[in-house]
Amino acid sequence: MDTVLNLGLNDQSVEGLAHSTDDERFAYDSYRRFIAMYARIVMGVDGEPFEDALDAAKAKAGTKMDNLIPAGALMELCDQYKGIVLKETGSPFPQKPREQLDGAVEAVFRSWNGARAIAYRVREKIDHELGTAVNVQTMVFGNRDDNSGTGVGFTRNAATGENKPYGDFLVNTQGEDVVAGIRNTEDLDHMKKHFPVIHADLLDIFKRLEAHYTDMCDTDFTIEQGKLWMLQTRVGKRTGAAALKMALDMTKGTGTGSKRWKITREEPIMRVSDEHLDSVLHPQFANKGKVLAKGLGASPGAAVGAVYFTADDAAAASERGEEVVLVRNETSPDDIHGMMASKGILTARGGLVSHAAVVARGWGTPAIVGAEDVRIQGKQFSVGDTIVNEGDVISIDGTTGDVVLGALELKASEPPAEFQTILKWADAVRKGKLGVRANADTGEDAANARELGAEGIGLCRTEHMFLAPDRLPVVREMILA
Repeated sequence: MDTVLNLGLNDQSVEGLAHSTDDERFAYDSYRRFIAMYARIVMGVDGEPFEDALDAAKAKAGTKMDNLIPAGALMELCDQYKGIVLKETGSPFPQKPREQLDGAVEAVFRSWNGARAIAYRVREKIDHELGTAVNVQTMVFGNRDDNSGTGVGFTRNAATGENKPYGDFLVNTQGEDVVAGIRNTEDLDHMKKHFPVIHADLLDIFKRLEAHYTDMCDTDFTIEQGKLWMLQTRVGKRTGAAALKMALDMTKGTGTGSKRWKITREEPIMRVSDEHLDSVLHPQFANKGKVLAKGLGASPGAAVGAVYFTADDAAAASERGEEVVLVRNETSPDDIHGMMASKGILTARGGLVSHAAVVARGWGTPAIVGAEDVRIQGKQFSVGDTIVNEGDVISIDGTTGDVVLGALELKASEPPAEFQTILKWADAVRKGKLGVRANADTGEDAANARELGAEGIGLCRTEHMFLAPDRLPVVREMILA
């Protein structure tokens, strides 16, 4: 769903904000962000011209960081952004706050029926008839100064299940910068160096949230001039291995003293989905290749596929029967259909809580983020002198973060010990009520199904017996006779 930040800024109120905070740089940084975001989300303007203008402003200021662009350059940027809006839409950027609010509210409602929201609901099995609400809330500014920042935090490690909080954080930025993967982030340990007291408060809030929801939570937070604000929380997405580990850990109990809590043995069976179990059976690489680039292992598992650089191209290649690895600078919700079609995802920017990382983990798709050496230009990417073109095959390891040129051989994975425990608990619950039969076409399938607890074969497709290379021609001759 869509979000619009800094709503209410216009040519007049930006001067008031600069005056009241005694900080022109902050005020115009907030205004340029608002113009670009509103134009893109509410007015349907393509985001690229704004990115190009921002890159040009950074180059002129001699910096790679947007938080180091001086106030004068940001004022010019706001004028350029308004010019882009006028050129692209034929209308000036709206100056009346009420008009801005109405436009933003309508855009959020509209986004419920957008292609990406529909694709996401199909994937997550969410009812299309539910509808949505719109939240309007007061802004707190993580881009106020170097005593401010924004971040996303998980109460436990969503990739491994380890009972250790982790997250991504940036000083002097707004929330979109962290999740969009536009800048490579710092982790919560770095945040502790900048803000030790706030870091301790945040971890205390994490404990309270887990005790309340009795589950791992994903949170958004902002620090404005040394004060911590919690923006939202939800039960966090996790990999299959993490889901299994967390579920078992939580049945043993967590927390200390009066805050100690645990879940029953029945709850993990409801929390661990078929996709979680499937993902821990994902193949791994049988051998090692020469590592071309390295990023952050954001979602475990191995993937081999042809490189494609846009969601549309990835989806089209998948429909043609190709195995695909989607390679982007960063992904956004608009890329959902391409991500769904891909065997693996690689991004040049972003941290462990960027859009690509969170979505891939939730779906069990191997992913690497923040591979800084990957330089994407059009339909190719380069790492040093090596150039990889669209359609070339690469192998990615979402556990180690290694990117390898060419196709590595895959081998079956070893599921974690928790896998068998959860299946045993499920067997105890279903005993006498539910039988499990396998879908098996070969002797190998049948043996595997038995090993994993199936009680027989429920479906065997006889036509699959004829697919062996020595049998298929005979069957074709018979059909065509």
